[in-house]
Amino acid sequence: QVQVVESGGGVVPTGGSLKLSCEVSGSVVKISRMGWYRGEQRDLVAVMANGETTKYADSVKGRFTISRDNTNHTGYLEMISLKPDDTAVYYCNAGGIEYSRSFYRPFDDWGQGTQVTVSS
Repeated sequence: QVQVVESGGGVVPTGGSLKLSCEVSGSVVKISRMGWYRGEQRDLVAVMANGETTKYADSVKGRFTISRDNTNHTGYLEMISLKPDDTAVYYCNAGGIEYSRSFYRPFDDWGQGTQVTVSS
């Protein structure tokens, strides 16, 4: 079974910075995709595929950077120049392959989210 846990949220002033972490643990064999989403609609913020291909929402380009540490299945979202419009619950989604009950099988799991609040 795979667990996804976000951390690093908080309250920052406009123009501030935060770095979110996404720890993926359990029976993970390979992570093919890791992405960050926000809000009730889980709008795409940034996604990284195969450890290198990235895509960002237009609203965060140049301000947010997605990265991964492949040695410990942890992903990051570094956010600078934060704006009040960035206020939301940020969710991590990870997909790949796990080894569970004697089989290799795909997984696609979400974390519980971490709150980011940018004060004006």
